[in-house]
Amino acid sequence: MSKSKVLITGGTGYIGSHTVVELINAGYEAVIVDNLSNSERFILDRIEQITRVKPTFYQIDLCDKAKVEELFSTEKDIDAVIHFAAFKAVGESVKEPLKYFLNNNLSLINLLEVMKAKAVNNIVFSSSATVYGQPDVLPATETTPFQKALSAYGSTKQMGEEILEKVSAATNVHSIALRYFNPVGAHKSALIGELPIGIPSNLMPFVTQTGIGKREMLTIFGNDYSTPDGTCIRDYIHVIDLAKAHVKACERLLEGKSESRYEIFNLGTGKGTSVLEIVNAFEKVTGQKLNYKFGERRDGDVESLYAETKLANEKLGWKAELGLDEMLSSAWAWEVKLKETVDK
Repeated sequence: MSKSKVLITGGTGYIGSHTVVELINAGYEAVIVDNLSNSERFILDRIEQITRVKPTFYQIDLCDKAKVEELFSTEKDIDAVIHFAAFKAVGESVKEPLKYFLNNNLSLINLLEVMKAKAVNNIVFSSSATVYGQPDVLPATETTPFQKALSAYGSTKQMGEEILEKVSAATNVHSIALRYFNPVGAHKSALIGELPIGIPSNLMPFVTQTGIGKREMLTIFGNDYSTPDGTCIRDYIHVIDLAKAHVKACERLLEGKSESRYEIFNLGTGKGTSVLEIVNAFEKVTGQKLNYKFGERRDGDVESLYAETKLANEKLGWKAELGLDEMLSSAWAWEVKLKETVDK
């Protein structure tokens, strides 16, 4: 029996690259498409170093539909698609909403139109806990009502899910939307990890870059929230656990185990950790002191958000296994390795 072929859009990105590794390890054939707007080509070599398999790669912008059609004509036997490719900086999306609506929604629509034409009927969608906004009740479950999105990024994820739900109802497409909470950490080899281009928009690379001296100071956005220490609370999940959930989602689709054409799963640990707790835990795990200060609240940030993960545990057969210490130590090992590479 030949291996199932999975197309991974945004496959050289942070979560995409870790998922490619887990797919290859699970025996899938991986085909990557990425426009390299927020990732680096050398990640392909790193994936090969880890897995001893060089994935097929296409440098394509999914907003160019003709290129997407060409890709599917070349790779004729794609069994499933995992769609990561999207702009994802919350703060930037507040300032440049049109950039986000155009890129994130058009890329998904182009992909679905070509999938329909080529009879590729399985897609796993990279969604986000940001779809919930600030829920009235925590933890957030898959049935928690959406609040009005606080950022254009959040809006594009809400719209992406809406598009998938309607397309799945009207066609043969079976889709699974995975709502991630806050992915952190890196592969144990320290060969791949979070690699933001420019100023990071996520907490963890800002923490590690400050720890190693790339950045002078970490600014914690707001210390006057109604949380125990005044800083925002999030559900941090190790990127490897997250990547493994995508493999489970692919299996579910390809084995015909979905209970409906459109399914949703939360991916988190079910535990909330504050920004200040992350900073203190980082100092403890790595022995590095962090320069940090408190700043104003940031537009688009919600106060507190963590997951109920029972559905993914029971239906996907998946559970987050790696704890905060592993998240922080692996993120730090990746940062140290990056510095060594640059210093050579």
